Amino acid sequence: MKIAIDAMGGDYAPKEIVRGAWEACRETGQQVILVGNRNILENELDQLGGNHAGLEIAHAEEVIAMDEAPAVAVRRKKNSSLVLAAELVRDGHAGALVAAGSTGATMAAALLRWGRIPGIARPAVAGVLPTERGVTILLDVGANVDCKPRHLVQFAIMGSLYANKILGIQCPRVGLLNVGEESTKGNELTQETYPLLQKAPVHFYGNVEGRDIFKGTVDVVVCDGFTGNVVLKTGEGLADVLMNMIGQAIQQSSLAKIGATLTLPALKKLGKKLNYSEYGGAPLLGINGVAIVCHGSSKALAIKNAVYRARESVENGLISAISDSLKNTSLHKVGCADGN
Repeated sequence: MKIAIDAMGGDYAPKEIVRGAWEACRETGQQVILVGNRNILENELDQLGGNHAGLEIAHAEEVIAMDEAPAVAVRRKKNSSLVLAAELVRDGHAGALVAAGSTGATMAAALLRWGRIPGIARPAVAGVLPTERGVTILLDVGANVDCKPRHLVQFAIMGSLYANKILGIQCPRVGLLNVGEESTKGNELTQETYPLLQKAPVHFYGNVEGRDIFKGTVDVVVCDGFTGNVVLKTGEGLADVLMNMIGQAIQQSSLAKIGATLTLPALKKLGKKLNYSEYGGAPLLGINGVAIVCHGSSKALAIKNAVYRARESVENGLISAISDSLKNTSLHKVGCADGN
């Protein structure tokens, strides 16, 4: 199986994209197709030196910029790196897509070239957030700013399947993001969604508040894309600020520096857990294929891990699992051995 990567999309493309793909090939033997300007990509590979086995280049003349209207750009720039990467997956030359450019354009390219999984009304971007207990899947984090109750129910099903099949979480608990724990709290959307989730083939925990996300109270949190994107960006910003504040506090006294030396392994472990690059990227769930959307500022580590997440999604049959679950709503609750 090969992974197609839009090598020209992202703040640090193509250098960091190419390095991430190269590292994935070296570490695991994963085969990757870099899509973009051949001359530029060959120059980047030459600078890395060493063996380029497992890396292919598919030439693309155009690039879709972050500020372009997604659907319009995908339709007009048929020879762009993103569109050609999506077509490689559609035509069976690659098993999955990884992209760090425009999320909207990635969504549009996947929808136009692959279509939705039958029964899915709205695909969603699922963010993976670090918590006290491990990780929590939050969706949607930006693909759908306005949602209906049935969309959130489908998000819950898809998020549960991802948590179970890719992250190995048994019987993942699903929470509905709200302003209070009581079933009567919230706006019209959350109040209408609550009883639907109670009947859905998921392990529904109930309402959760923002503070519950990072405590790891549940494994999957569903909300509309506007709210989810705010939560995601707030969490990323807070993590960066906290690590910077810890660093500044350490520098203020010699005693603190000595203490930091003793706790350095623990601080490094914490920094790694809070680093979004360790999680690779966010899976685009609901489309008829595997796509991992990386942060625009992703560097080599994030791209490498995104390649791993893409491969796992294909190997674990994520797309067929979502499709089968939607065909038969009487299935046992996702990941729960006894169906309860």
